[in-house]
Amino acid sequence: MKLKELSQLLIEAVHIGTGKAMAETGGLPAHLCKADAYRLYGRSDVDRWIEEKLIIPAIINGKVSTKFFDRIQLERIARSSNRLTYLPVADR
Repeated sequence: MKLKELSQLLIEAVHIGTGKAMAETGGLPAHLCKADAYRLYGRSDVDRWIEEKLIIPAIINGKVSTKFFDRIQLERIARSSNRLTYLPVADR
C-alpha cells in the first residue's frame, strides 16, 4: 500500500469516527431527512443511490422511514468511489 492510499484511508477513518462520536453525544443527528440529503449531496446523486439501493431508509423506533436516512451511511457512500455507475452523456 502506498503512502498516499494509507493517508486517504486514515483521513476517511477520522471523518467517520468523528461523525460517529458527534452523533453519539448529540452534536449531530443520527438521521438526515431526504431534503437535507439532497442539499448536502445533490438531488441526482441521492436519487441515484436510492435507485441503485446503495442507501436504504433508516429504521426509527422499529419502523422503516421513507423520509429519513442514516447519516453515517450517506457519508460513506458520498466518500466512496461510486462514479462508475454514471451514464455517459450520450446515453442519458
